[in-house]
Amino acid sequence: MTSKPALHALCHAFIEQRIAAARTAMQAAQESSSSETKSSAGDKYETGREMANAERDRNAAHMQQAQQLQAELARLNPDAPCDTVRPGALVGTSMGRFYISVSAGQLEGTDVFAVSPAAPVAVALKGLRAGQEAVFNGKTVRVETVE
Repeated sequence: MTSKPALHALCHAFIEQRIAAARTAMQAAQESSSSETKSSAGDKYETGREMANAERDRNAAHMQQAQQLQAELARLNPDAPCDTVRPGALVGTSMGRFYISVSAGQLEGTDVFAVSPAAPVAVALKGLRAGQEAVFNGKTVRVETVE
């Protein structure tokens, strides 16, 4: 059985990895933009520089999104007990286990999926207790455990 603090740490590691990847890509794009030199092709210089700047801006947006996820995750207390499906809950259902936290997909080395409170499955299960059921994608889903 995987504990909520361990799942929380895996989510944190996932976000840190995304931030590091975005930072590295931004630096590479900046270096590419800085290394562009004037050529006899005229506009080729400006086009290459603009493409590198656009790439840097895209990666900056990815980093900002990851930092927002990090802030959302920081608001959750993995040690707090939950008796209903809500942010911070580890939910066992008839279709799998979900940690309602941030959108990180299946957490490495576990059978648990980290999902955002806004994810359709989290919305369908919101407020339910162990033993209750909801309909999700046309199927009945039973909440088996809530931690």
